[in-house]
Amino acid sequence: MEGFIQMVASVNGVINGVVWGVPMLVLIIGTGIYMTVRTGFFQVTRTKEVSNRTFFAIFNKKSVRKTNDKKAITQFQALSTALAATIGTGNIAGVATAISIGGPGAVFWMWVSAFFGMMTNYSENVLGIFYRKKNIKGEWTGGAMYYLQNGLKDKEGIAAFGKPLAVIFSVFAVLASFGIGNMTQVNSIASALHDSFGITHLATGIIIAILTSLVIIGGIKRIGQVTEKIVPFMAFAYIVGSLVILVINARQIPVVFGSIVQGAFGIQAVGGGISGALIKKAMTMGFKRGVFSNEAGLGSSVMVHSASDVKEPVVQGMWGIFEVFFDTIIVCTLTAFAVLSTGALDMGVTGVPLVSAAFSHGFGSFAGKFISIAVLLFAFSTVLGWSFYGEKAMEYLFGTKSTIYYKAVFLVFIVIGATMKLALAWDISDTLNGLMAIPNLIGVLALSGTVIAITKDYTKRKILKTETSVEPMLSAYPDIQQEQLEKLREEDKQGI
Repeated sequence: MEGFIQMVASVNGVINGVVWGVPMLVLIIGTGIYMTVRTGFFQVTRTKEVSNRTFFAIFNKKSVRKTNDKKAITQFQALSTALAATIGTGNIAGVATAISIGGPGAVFWMWVSAFFGMMTNYSENVLGIFYRKKNIKGEWTGGAMYYLQNGLKDKEGIAAFGKPLAVIFSVFAVLASFGIGNMTQVNSIASALHDSFGITHLATGIIIAILTSLVIIGGIKRIGQVTEKIVPFMAFAYIVGSLVILVINARQIPVVFGSIVQGAFGIQAVGGGISGALIKKAMTMGFKRGVFSNEAGLGSSVMVHSASDVKEPVVQGMWGIFEVFFDTIIVCTLTAFAVLSTGALDMGVTGVPLVSAAFSHGFGSFAGKFISIAVLLFAFSTVLGWSFYGEKAMEYLFGTKSTIYYKAVFLVFIVIGATMKLALAWDISDTLNGLMAIPNLIGVLALSGTVIAITKDYTKRKILKTETSVEPMLSAYPDIQQEQLEKLREEDKQGI
């Protein structure tokens, strides 16, 4: 058995090296750059519109938090569920690992990946809403598999590849949901609770499985209701805790900024000069952990964003921009600054223990328990989010009735994940994430013209208001286009 595991590890190592090599990182970041340029740096030039439609709308626009559609979730619930899936152990252990291996400079390249990743995620969401359909239950269902199949079928030269790419993406999404969305997360919870509170791994696995079953059995509506409560609480608590560390070590903030910039460009502290090896290591770790954290380019979060009751594709695209910004620019940055400002990096530990060591500078012996609770909430919410991703991929492959079997297997893997050593599972999860990205990014690039057309249409109507009589581009399907158009007109009359 041990020999088989070593063989799998070796094979996966080769595949992982290919998947996450320079070409793959160029493809992911390059897609973000391409969409950023084609949209005229939308995430910068339309910052006010994005803020008003997302963060500020949470507080002053009731329709963002409430919906009369019993088969859909609200825009805020869609964001919360997407953040639940992206804000996981990668924001704690992943960032710590990136800094340990790639140095402080990895943080800079993580920011770069997030900046351009905003427009990749934006594009995914726009396409997700535009090509989504309703299943036999009357629920919205969408994702990369739908814009690959239905968007590429009219593209000359690649029409025949749409369906196969959609199937490939869905298969990898199902497999990834058992890895990064399940076992690796639950194992992190079990390890953290065992180290801090002495709870056995098996007990943790069983409890998490029971709690998860109570949520996912209710479908996306219940998942959305739970995540919209967990995510704001866990994010607020972690942000406050991180800010406490930063306030205590405020004098170190300029030093931290300096080390991040120097590390990003390979500037050596001793002897001066520039090291190409340091730049490569910092870039690779920064890009990998950035993508792993915010998932921009993987095509995962678009599945839950497509379940929103939103009518305008561009509006949900803006939520995608905010999602990446909050996950990486806010949460990951706070973790990085906590680690770098406290000197914990010199203690010779990595992962969760490194972050615990950093937080001990402000919370003393309670730091370990604080981080364990953070890991519990972050990882559990990730399990909920990814359970939906796997369910949607399974539904695409085998129909709605197959999802009940998927949920049963998913719960079993929670217990398995809690009780086994998962170093290999982490590596395999990295590989599957990369394999998901390939067909998705092909779809985003091939359909970039559609994204631009929808963006221009919205900009003229809603932002510049120069062509208010132009019919909105809401769906690729005439029947859904008409249905959504009527609902949008009704909302405009009511001033919603």
